[in-house]
Amino acid sequence: MCRILELRNCEITGAPNVAKPIFKSLDIMQVLVRSVWHEDTFAKFVYLQDVNITEDGSRIAYVLRKVNIKENKYESTIVIEEHEHRKYVDDASMPRFSKDGKKMLYLRTDEDKKRSDLYILELDTMTSKRLVEAKNIKGIAWHNDSRKILVLISKKLDDEDLYYDSSLPVWFNGEGFRDNEKFVVQVYDTEARTVLEEFEDERIENAFWYGDSIIYSRRILDKLFMYYDIVKWHGKKELVLENAPYAIEDTNGAEILLIGKRGRKRLTEHSYLYLYDGEIRAITEKYGHESMAGKLSSDGVVYSLTLQAGRVVLEKYENGARKVISNDGYIYSLAVSPAKLAFLKMCDVELGELYVYDGKVKKCTSYNDEILKSLKPRKHVHFSYKSFDGKKIDAWYIKPKKRGKRPLLVFVHGGPKGMYGLYFHYTAQLMASRGYYVLFVNPRGSGGYDEDFAMEVIGSTGVGDYKDIMHGIAALKERENIDESKIGITGISYGGYMTNWAITQSNMFRAAISEQGISYWLTSYAFSDVGLWYDKELLGEEPLFNENYRKLSPLYYVDNVTTPVLFIHSLEDYRCPLDQSLMFYNLLKSKNKEAHIVIFKEGEHGHSVRGKPRARLKRYRIFVEFFEKKMSGKEFNIESALNGEKNARV
Repeated sequence: MCRILELRNCEITGAPNVAKPIFKSLDIMQVLVRSVWHEDTFAKFVYLQDVNITEDGSRIAYVLRKVNIKENKYESTIVIEEHEHRKYVDDASMPRFSKDGKKMLYLRTDEDKKRSDLYILELDTMTSKRLVEAKNIKGIAWHNDSRKILVLISKKLDDEDLYYDSSLPVWFNGEGFRDNEKFVVQVYDTEARTVLEEFEDERIENAFWYGDSIIYSRRILDKLFMYYDIVKWHGKKELVLENAPYAIEDTNGAEILLIGKRGRKRLTEHSYLYLYDGEIRAITEKYGHESMAGKLSSDGVVYSLTLQAGRVVLEKYENGARKVISNDGYIYSLAVSPAKLAFLKMCDVELGELYVYDGKVKKCTSYNDEILKSLKPRKHVHFSYKSFDGKKIDAWYIKPKKRGKRPLLVFVHGGPKGMYGLYFHYTAQLMASRGYYVLFVNPRGSGGYDEDFAMEVIGSTGVGDYKDIMHGIAALKERENIDESKIGITGISYGGYMTNWAITQSNMFRAAISEQGISYWLTSYAFSDVGLWYDKELLGEEPLFNENYRKLSPLYYVDNVTTPVLFIHSLEDYRCPLDQSLMFYNLLKSKNKEAHIVIFKEGEHGHSVRGKPRARLKRYRIFVEFFEKKMSGKEFNIESALNGEKNARV
């Protein structure tokens, strides 16, 4: 649930090993031998993240992430592209080039010891030295002199026996208990290897150099995730903007790029980009599409990653003119310089790869091309239809490789302001390879459309958007040869809520898997890390007395359920906590309904893609086994699912 902060939630992680071939650890022969989709195929891919570029555009760095199932970990390598050559830094993440392009900062994180080490790399000699050791480094940035850096560090109480807090939220998804969290900004001299100054504040969102000053966003507690104080530090704190509906997105030292919305009243309203140089100027607002992220180059050009009907589009704004650079996929990481842009982009049949733009777009890497050529992922077929009230709805589907009348799986995205479209969906490709049609719908409430469309679920979750999905199923049945006796539904987060809701409203579904979903809005409001703000916006004020919190909760319609359902949840989910699946499961079992629950012992709300490799593999096996057995009217067996041998066929 809650797209806020999740679209921008990127995973981050000695001495560099320049001579090591990057494919040594990829086991490429094994990749090429197995040319069919399997539950462990995700471990054969490599994943690009967190691109960075030097000011002159001559060097580009990104993180290459590989799955190691045997050791149950992810291996991260920084790849530096330079004059058609590549250099590598093993066990490293978060590459950040100095302004002169001669040095690079990077992190090495020890997850077991919960410690981050910050290193500096001399690019000409490829030699490193350690600068900073800290429990939790949240951000780093270079000063213009290419010598000083700022380091943003999170510090907690860290008592061995207890957590303590006196503010909200007490915990936050992916970060655990806040535990009286404070933020420390250190200014560090990389040559003298000493701290020049430091200061502390609460709820710092991010921090940047602004000339010789430091500027940062500070979250406002009673308007969390919507309003911020913009604070400048130059030996003392100076309030630049107070109670502003924007956070800092980027700065070039002369101007500040802000993201938010003027006069914001709701979290679900769109966010746009603005420039601030003493006064605020709107950049993307008038175009109506939501900005997911933005960058500001040193020469004052604004770039936006914009959500548009199933795509994340790269746009350029200069001197009042708008130019679309790329609109044929899903761009998820961007770095800018006056000379060149570097970005990571995926699409429905291609995992993320590196692209550059210097007047035209060019693809620079092809790490996954060979295995994808062998696997032959299926394209997302777009169609649109009119829903119950005449509203136009976008949808996509994947055709199975097997012909004839085939079963259908309906995938429901999270948010509700999530978005389906042209991005690579591993689970869907896996199920299509096994003979299923897969349907994706962007019902009202989805991102990527105008703000009114996104706001239509306020106060009515599971009403209009549920009907949109059901009309989408009907529209697909008119186009393709669907086995109407074998339709399943699944979703994660708000998609899990919609799955829970759908099986209480219809007996159409042969089987359902609900992951990390909502079943009772009142406890979600009181228990979730964002519930006090986000759930109250979706359902309405006065949660203890507002009928919506009961009327729109699947829990109260448990008697209607006839669909066998599997709940998948993780103990460390603080966005949609475990009580949501456990309560629904318990009541279904008490009514002698068929229900199963799998609780992963580790993993946050995004455990399906950010969990440890072996947990992800087990989840895929369980997912396939449940739908295969239930669609055939057979018993689900957890031992068979975990063993995975019977799932090796396609």
